[in-house]
Amino acid sequence: MPASSERRETDLRVQLADVARELVRRGLNRGTAGNASARCAQGFLITPSGVDVHLLTPESLVFVTMDGEAQGDFKPSSEWRMHRDIYAARADAGAVIHTHSDNATALACLERPIPPFHYMVAVAGGSLIDCAPYARFGTAELSEAMLKGLGPRRATLLAHHGMICHGKDLAAALSLAEEVEGLARQYLLACSAGRPRSLSDAQMAAVLKAFETYGQ
Repeated sequence: MPASSERRETDLRVQLADVARELVRRGLNRGTAGNASARCAQGFLITPSGVDVHLLTPESLVFVTMDGEAQGDFKPSSEWRMHRDIYAARADAGAVIHTHSDNATALACLERPIPPFHYMVAVAGGSLIDCAPYARFGTAELSEAMLKGLGPRRATLLAHHGMICHGKDLAAALSLAEEVEGLARQYLLACSAGRPRSLSDAQMAAVLKAFETYGQ
């Protein structure tokens, strides 16, 4: 492996371990729930199966090839297929985060998508955040359902399970995971007070267009 690739992988390991701990610190995961990964040359790095984030080190992260072959002393997260399939389907995905955050998971257990009740739903790249059908964790069926739930967007709920999203890098994926959880909480609050009206397709299309040039 070239020295530059080795340095990049080393840096990614440090960043990924930090993000896994940050997910817990922000209340988006707890214990060994959820997982995170980052794309690297010939595959991706992913958090290991069943390891509490407080015990996580950069060295315990697992490299997985795009053929699904894990390398190292630790088993990869049981959800490695979802991560692999996102990287295979989306060239723009540089990192993937899967959470069991409370509000997104509550909606997922109701099998309810997040509709365009608020313009920020467009942050995930579409006019809603869908909910993929249920399939058992760790299965190819779950990954297939997840891809359908994502469609062209960057986030989806997973029925009776949680949420998964991707971004250009770990920082973008973490930001989106937090935003989806916030939107889920706001939607649940709005529903508890009444029936929130959805923005129209034209209104959401205008937001998506505006997002193309938003920010620095």
